[in-house]
Amino acid sequence: MSIGDLPILSMMKQRLHWLTERQQVLAQNVANANTPGYEARDLKELDFGAMVDASGPKLSPVATNASHIGTPIAGSADGMNLGQARGGETIKKPDFETTPNGNSVVLEDEMVKVAQTQMDYDTVTSLYSKSLGLIKLAISGNS
Repeated sequence: MSIGDLPILSMMKQRLHWLTERQQVLAQNVANANTPGYEARDLKELDFGAMVDASGPKLSPVATNASHIGTPIAGSADGMNLGQARGGETIKKPDFETTPNGNSVVLEDEMVKVAQTQMDYDTVTSLYSKSLGLIKLAISGNS
């Protein structure tokens, strides 16, 4: 197994790809802010729970004593492969601020979404690089 195949790193790569696609969709919205009839779009959020389910077996508590409290049965992955989380489809966002020419892009909202997407991207890239640093530290054995 290569380092890039670790489930947590694969999930971070999936998130980075989703954020890149979302930034492209938002850029299209901004570029078409004055196009008559253009409807603002966004990407459907990734389902993190599905990504975790697809990443492999889960640990479940085991009752070793009769006085332990029972736990509900954990759900199983529904046949999804790692990196194929639900979400990422382009969706049209209904908006109450549609102009008379049919355009539903609100530049202020789009700029907020662009800024949030950039902050999320920066956060995930930082986590990714720190995770790789921790793996390198564990492999080298230096403290």
